[in-house]
Amino acid sequence: MDCMKYTTLEVSQKEDIATITLNRPDVHNAMNEQFIQELTRCVHDLGRDNSIRIIILTGNGSSFCAGADLNWMKSMITYSKEENIKDSNLILELYNTLYTCPKPIIGKITGHAFGGGVGLIAVCDIAIGVPGLKFAFSETKLGIIPSIISTFVALRLSQADMRRLFITGERFDSEYAQKIGLLDYVVPLEELESKIQFYVDQLRFSGPKTVNEVKHLLQNMRTMPIEKYKQFTVEKISELRVSPEGQEGISAFLEKRKPKWGN
Repeated sequence: MDCMKYTTLEVSQKEDIATITLNRPDVHNAMNEQFIQELTRCVHDLGRDNSIRIIILTGNGSSFCAGADLNWMKSMITYSKEENIKDSNLILELYNTLYTCPKPIIGKITGHAFGGGVGLIAVCDIAIGVPGLKFAFSETKLGIIPSIISTFVALRLSQADMRRLFITGERFDSEYAQKIGLLDYVVPLEELESKIQFYVDQLRFSGPKTVNEVKHLLQNMRTMPIEKYKQFTVEKISELRVSPEGQEGISAFLEKRKPKWGN
């Protein structure tokens, strides 16, 4: 793994797992331009690192991520529309990089999340939190809308839930976040590591290349015309059945042994 130092993140590796820790606890891990650029670059690099199979995303301090940094937002008051578009594209690139990352991302949520911070949870493949957290789409309280994250939040929440939560900006707790699908599980803090480990173990027994293919499959489901998507699925399953990973997985199943990637 690239040992590049980050100012806004802590990045560590244990075996084939990389942990990205948002590390601006003094401002509740709020997002500024440097944070966005570093997290985008970090996820991009880890996604292409062959020594990494799983990424865990978490945050230091009482907040997972409080959304946009107020000082950064203050500087935008004088920005032109073109300058705002440039900054907005930086944010879009961040979420898209997380969403399309070829490695599975587990969100380990131990702090509150607001605005864009909720968007970071939404793009995790698996999101596990603890009780007692607060969440909100707080943008309307600032006279703006959760426009960029809406595409990604829609991957987890129904339109009815988004409509209500977006326009009210109301706060909701961990249990409600699980009920509406933002979090997959809510577990006591003392059980969090074992729950994370359960999914690490599950992912290790899934073919590493096929995990990426599943993510790609679902992305295409949302963007391809239905007839084109149907043909894509036929071609993809045919391709994977004869691939080295597909052959190994089927052989291991028939021979009642672990696949090579699970040893």
